[in-house]
Amino acid sequence: MSNITIRPATVADLDCVTDIYADAVTQGTASYELEPPSRTEMGVRFDSLMAGGFPYLVAEKDGAVLGYAYAGAFRPRPAYRFIVEDSVYVAPEAKGQGVGLKLMQSLIEAVRTAGFRQIIAVIGDGRPDSASVRLHEKLGFRHSGRLEGSGYKHGRWLDTVFMQLSLNGGASAPPDPSSLPERKFRLRGD
Repeated sequence: MSNITIRPATVADLDCVTDIYADAVTQGTASYELEPPSRTEMGVRFDSLMAGGFPYLVAEKDGAVLGYAYAGAFRPRPAYRFIVEDSVYVAPEAKGQGVGLKLMQSLIEAVRTAGFRQIIAVIGDGRPDSASVRLHEKLGFRHSGRLEGSGYKHGRWLDTVFMQLSLNGGASAPPDPSSLPERKFRLRGD
């Protein structure tokens, strides 16, 4: 584990990211997509997140990408600008080795540094024993909702679990005018 590096993702990582996500889509229930997006589509998604100034990280060991995590807008309406939604995916061969934990710890710090106030995890197949639920609990996320039978994949109904982590004072303090979300909002002129 000690020689795993967490770093910002680059366009050069997108072939590996696309493969990792394709496995999650075809084999798992964390994503409610039914068909894996193409490399081109993953590039469009990456570019959109980068243009928004959101963190997008990869875990790398000996030149191999083992997983990735990013935060993006929770919802497009401007009042939601202080909330991000996280995503984390780990390559099949790296699961159970703490890669997701290292990615999420770094992602949380990047989100905190940018000045966001809440991170929301929207977890597909949110059974209490799921790796994603356990990971988010370990990181201090609290359960904030469940949509029962909200997805149908691999022949069964799945619940979606919402988990939430407050940062930078959460809702207990006014927005920081120097935070990334507030600076972006002011540039828009809304």
